[in-house]
Amino acid sequence: MTRIFLGSFILLLLLTVGCAKKPNLYISDEVMQEFEPSYFDFDYLSARARIVIEEPNGKTTRGTLNLRAKKDSVIWFSVTPGLGIEALRGIITKDKIRIKDRINGQDINMSYIEFEDRFGLNLSLTLFQNLLYANIPEEFSYRDRLIRIGQYFELTQTRSNIRYHSRISTKHGKVEELTSNSMQDKGALLASYPSFQDVNNQPFPNASLFKISFSIDGEMQNSIIHIDLSNVNVTDTPITFPFQF
Repeated sequence: MTRIFLGSFILLLLLTVGCAKKPNLYISDEVMQEFEPSYFDFDYLSARARIVIEEPNGKTTRGTLNLRAKKDSVIWFSVTPGLGIEALRGIITKDKIRIKDRINGQDINMSYIEFEDRFGLNLSLTLFQNLLYANIPEEFSYRDRLIRIGQYFELTQTRSNIRYHSRISTKHGKVEELTSNSMQDKGALLASYPSFQDVNNQPFPNASLFKISFSIDGEMQNSIIHIDLSNVNVTDTPITFPFQF
């Protein structure tokens, strides 16, 4: 199952241009003045969710996901498939990704530089945060392509040989669908956020679906991850992020 989580991280940089459409084009300056993407703001966050992982070999794992985060500093997670036995524990910081696989013993301890050397993918904590909180994947720039189609903005961004296409709701400024792919054919991702809830007077995705295609050791893998949040709390009080190999 560690391979699936590794692929889930790799997926963040494997992103596409969406389906071809014939939208009503707006004058660039007008659209940019209307565009107000929402970024989830907090100090510390803790959450609990139901998670379903559909692995490439057909195996389906159901369990509980516990999540903790400090903004722009760390994302911590623990997955318990059942019977109170923790299967995975991981921590993502500004410098590296570490995952402890208690079932299969396939641990991960890699810096972002090591990830890029091995997989050709430029990962970052910021990118992981944006995917988790349904923010736009990269900071908005005038070099990006932005149009409005009805109740949605369509944003296309290209960074480090990755192309991202985001559909952002004009209602709350959050990404509702993200498609992306590596321009070097290293994989692809579809991220969907079908529903949101109010957390600290901000929209937060309480359901997420990730469909992932990625390459590990030259072999293409496909997996699906469903996340349904049951509880989200934000606080100014520091929380712990226990992790030990």
